[in-house]
Amino acid sequence: MKTYAKLTLAALVACATALPAVAAEYTKGEVTKVDEKAKKVTIKHEELKELEMPAMTMVFAVPDEATLKKAAVGKRIEFVAEKVRGKLTVTDIK
Repeated sequence: MKTYAKLTLAALVACATALPAVAAEYTKGEVTKVDEKAKKVTIKHEELKELEMPAMTMVFAVPDEATLKKAAVGKRIEFVAEKVRGKLTVTDIK
């Protein structure tokens, strides 16, 4: 019986990890500044509903070079912002 319980638990864990992640909510904005050295980008954006922030212009951290390369001054983007280690961070740009 213990083996059956372990198999059931393993199956439940496998199913839970196989479920798709909740789709991230993209916000529209325009890049006004890119600081490659500091890995930061300034974006004039619409309301960030998930972070309960009104529309404004603000600076975000960018986690990696690939994401930073998608930003260019004057470019209109759609992006995902999240709090990562206490910092507002752009985690995706499309």
